[in-house]
Amino acid sequence: MTTPHDVKDLNLASEGQLRIDWANEAMPVLNSIKERFEKEKPLAGIRIAACLHVTTETASLMATLKAGGAEAVLCASNPLSTQDDVAAALVKNHGIPVYAVKDEDNDRYYKHINAVLDIKPHITMDDGADLVSTLHDKRTDLIDNIIAGTEETTTGVIRLRSMAKDNVLKFPVVAVN
Repeated sequence: MTTPHDVKDLNLASEGQLRIDWANEAMPVLNSIKERFEKEKPLAGIRIAACLHVTTETASLMATLKAGGAEAVLCASNPLSTQDDVAAALVKNHGIPVYAVKDEDNDRYYKHINAVLDIKPHITMDDGADLVSTLHDKRTDLIDNIIAGTEETTTGVIRLRSMAKDNVLKFPVVAVN
């Protein structure tokens, strides 16, 4: 069965895998966590929707989450930073659904966000709070499934603090940077 995706070209996977492997060499802590996760499966049954920069570093994180038993799905938080070869490698070599194409337009961007949310996530991983904002604006039917989320950017944290101040943020979100 083909892994669901919308990436530029799956034929870029071999080049992307080389870059992921190279990045993994500089991530000993994450590699150690991945080894432990492969044995323990602490995330079994957890669905994670991630809207992050699609880069080699994110690829390593996504593979670690999957090794831990999570169903992890990724879209791009910034289409300008998407590495198309890495996106292809995640789909083809790791079986991780990815919805990201460098320079995608706004319509495709939000189509990708919705594709990630279609898994009915338990956890969100965000970079800019677009997943959380979409959940609160257009996908409110999914909020009851959410345990918590993470946010990577100052801009996203500002958006989330505003939502919390207005008592509209429906689940906890941890700032991770």
